[in-house]
Order: sequence, then C-alpha cells, then structure tokens
Amino acid sequence: MAAGVVRVALRRALREVKYVEAVRPRRARGLVRDVYRQVERDFGMLAPPIALHSPAPDVLAAAWLVLRESLVAGGTASRAGKEVVAAAVSAANSCPYCVEVHGMALGSLGEPDAAAAIETGDVIPDRDTRALAAWARGEGPLPADTSGATAAELTGVAVAFHYLNRMVSVFLGPSPLPPAVPPAARAKAKAVLGFLLKPGTPPPAGEALGLLPAAPGEGPDWARPVQPLSDAFARAAAVIEEAGERSLPPRVRDLVRRELKAWDGEPPGLSRAWAEAAPAELPAGERPVARFALLVAKSAYQVDAGVVDDVRPLWTDDRGLVEAASWAAFAAAAELGGRFPPHRP
Repeated sequence: MAAGVVRVALRRALREVKYVEAVRPRRARGLVRDVYRQVERDFGMLAPPIALHSPAPDVLAAAWLVLRESLVAGGTASRAGKEVVAAAVSAANSCPYCVEVHGMALGSLGEPDAAAAIETGDVIPDRDTRALAAWARGEGPLPADTSGATAAELTGVAVAFHYLNRMVSVFLGPSPLPPAVPPAARAKAKAVLGFLLKPGTPPPAGEALGLLPAAPGEGPDWARPVQPLSDAFARAAAVIEEAGERSLPPRVRDLVRRELKAWDGEPPGLSRAWAEAAPAELPAGERPVARFALLVAKSAYQVDAGVVDDVRPLWTDDRGLVEAASWAAFAAAAELGGRFPPHRP
C-alpha cells in the first residue's frame, strides 16, 4: 500500500510546484527533455526541485549540472558524506523539504541516527559525522587528512544546496509528500521513498556538461581540484548570470550583491523590514523586485504569495520569475561558497 501511495505522490509531485507551471514529462521537448532524461537516469526520479526550473530550460540545465556533478556523480567523497552536507546545509537554511529528502537518502545509506539528529537539531552520535555537519554549517574545518578533491566535492554539495534550498523554499511546500498523503500513511510512504532514493553505483563525472555551452571563465577557486565540478559550476554560473541580466534591472542586481557582501550569513529574523528598507534607494518601480530578490537571497522561506504577486506583472510568462529567483539564489550560494576556508591537506 505504501509503495502505491508513493507512486501516486511522485506522479503528482510536479503539480505541487507553486507560482509557475513545471513542464510535464510527456510534454518535454529539446533541452528540457534531455535534462529530464538524465535526471531520471542518474538520480532515479524526476526530482521536483530540479523540474521546477523547467519554464527556463537553460536554468533547468544549470541547476541539474550543479546537483549532478556535486552530489550524484562519482568521486572521492562518499555519498553518505555528501548527504550529511546536503541535509545539514538544508537544516541551517530552514528548508524542511530538503532536510526530509536528504535525511531519507541518508537513512537509506545506513545513517538513520544522523538523519534524525540533523532533522531535530539533536547531537549527531558519530563524531566524524558531527564534525562534517558542523563544517557544512560553517562551524569548523574539515579534517586535515581530507584530500583536495574530497574538499572540493563536499564544498560543491554545500553550494548546490545553498542554491536549491532557496529555490525549493520559494516554489515548493514543506515536504516532498503532498498534503493529500494521509498522516497514517506518511511514515510508510517515507520509508518507501527513502528506499527509492537509495543511491546505486554513482554515474561518471562530467556527463552532464554537454547540456550547456563551455563558459568563458573558470570555475570557483574551491572547485579547481575537480575539473568536471569546476566546469559545471562555471557553465551554470554563466547561464544564470545571463538569466539575471534578462530578468532583473542592473540596479537591483548591484543592490543584492552589496547586501550579500555585507551579510554575515545568519538568518535575518522573522521581520521583513530589512527587505523593505534596503531597496528605498531605488526607483519606486524597481523596489518590489528588489525586495523579492533580497528575500530569495537571504531568507527565501519568507517569500510568500503576496511577495510574488507584487512582482508577477513584471514578466509575461513563468520564465522571468524562475530566472529572477535563480539569479538571486545563485548569487547567495556563490557568496557563501566563497567563505569556506581554503583547504590545505
């Protein structure tokens, strides 16, 4: 019965995307179809956090590149270690959807205690796992014997989830299981979904790179020990920057960058007054979109229907909204990724 509930939930999952209409698999064409096929092949299912990007096909490909080449592709870091980072970053970003998904994946890899502790905020029993989660939250270094390649892969996962957490917080609900799944069935449904999420043999690195053109510049410094990872982030960054140029005024992008540089990375609290005050320097017509972009970047969990309604008239279709959110989310992720201390094994 639980398997049937999960299958129905997964078929309906794309209907749970808010504010935009995700492309249904049977209607996917061109780049969207190519990305969907790779996601299903390498991740095991069409994950809504990736599919929500589908109104903007090149941004969809960028989101998949950063997830695949950091979390999914084979490398030197263990998948369990990567899932610890994914879950810990998601908890720090108040993204219960991603905490639940990657907690289930971590449990399927034999780490249910760590998954439960990350979700509840309790002390993680295993010392090494506890230290890795602390590093992901920016609270300590990686072990000195960590290789440069492993450090790069783990940093890639952290940056990918700083990005995805923000997009999920805007466009998805608090759980991968729709509200229609009855409470009595949720525990069994989560167990089955955890089994479906159990990673198999990791696919080779670099196979997603052909989805996007080569970037003119290099990837971030932290990624350079792993060339496919560096290339993936460089290509994704170039595409998302172009998307921001299409969807957001230059003054808004400059304001967001300045605010991120001055930000200590801590949640700004329950009040959104700061997001009202910062755009005051801009022309009145640009203030709503500046507020939207700032909220996505610094506290995406505070974006609600009212915030989205204020900016929806700026774009004629769903693509602009996805592009604007993606740019703000990636700007924050890139800024926070650059703050991880250089690793020198």
